Amino acid sequence: MSQAKTKSAPAAPKTTKATAPKTSSSRFTPIKKKSVRDSLVIFEIIKGGGIVCKLKSEIPVYDRQTGKVRQIRYCPGESSIFKDEQSDASVRSHVVFRDGLLSVPEEKANLRDFLYAHPSNAANGGGLFRVLDNTKHYEAEVDNEFLVHDAVALVRNKELDEILSVALALNINIQQTTLEIRRELLKEAKSNPENFIRMFDDPRVKVRSAIIQAKDFQIISMKNDGAYWFDSGNLILSVPPGQDPIDILVRYCLTEKGTTLYEEILARLEKLS
Repeated sequence: MSQAKTKSAPAAPKTTKATAPKTSSSRFTPIKKKSVRDSLVIFEIIKGGGIVCKLKSEIPVYDRQTGKVRQIRYCPGESSIFKDEQSDASVRSHVVFRDGLLSVPEEKANLRDFLYAHPSNAANGGGLFRVLDNTKHYEAEVDNEFLVHDAVALVRNKELDEILSVALALNINIQQTTLEIRRELLKEAKSNPENFIRMFDDPRVKVRSAIIQAKDFQIISMKNDGAYWFDSGNLILSVPPGQDPIDILVRYCLTEKGTTLYEEILARLEKLS
C-alpha cells in the first residue's frame, strides 16, 4: 500500500512593513508672516490744522533725478505724480487732513508718493506735516503692560513678610485680612508698576518696615524732637524741627553708625514673635 503524500501548507504571503512618512526635524511648520510695516502710512499735521486742512494738490518740486523743477500733483487715476508724465485726461483730487491726520493705505501708492515728495513734508524741510511714527508709542505701551504684569505677579507670589514690608512703606493698614492687603497692593502695582517693583529690592523699605513695627509694638517711641526707647525713655536719635522722626531714623539705620541700632531693633522684634 503506497503511502499518501502529504501536501505542505502554502507559505503565507510576504507582508511589507509599513513605514511612517518622513517628517521634518522641526515639530512645527514655520509660519510665514506678511510684513505690515508699510501697509498703512499715517501723516499728521505738526501744529494746528483744525478739523479740516487742505493741502495744495499741485506744487513745484526739485527732482534730483533729472536736476529740474517739475510739477507734482495728486491724480488718483494716474500712476505718476509728475504732471508731465500724466495723461491729458487726468483729474486732480483734493488732499485733505481731518482732525490733523491723513491715513494712506498701500493701495493709494500715488498719494503716498505725492505726500513723500511734497515740500511741506518735514522730511523735505517743510513744517506743515510729517509721517506719524507710532513705533515708540507702541514700545512704551507694551513695556508698561509687561511692567504691570510683573508687578501684579509680585503681589501674588511674594512671601507674606515681604508683602507686609512694602505695605507698611506704602502706609497700607496691615491689620486687615491678607486678601484686603493684597487688594490694596494690586492697586499700587497697577498705578505705578516700576516704582512698586523697585520697592521689593529697596533696603529703605525693609528698614522702614522694622521701625514702624517697633513703634507699633511700643519698642520705640516717636516724638517731635527725637526717637526714644519706649521702656527706658532714653534718647536714640535727635530729630531736627519739622522733620519726620521715622524718615530720620530710617536714614540713620542705613549708615554704618546706625547698623548696631538696626540690629537691636530687629532683635527686639524677634523676641515678640
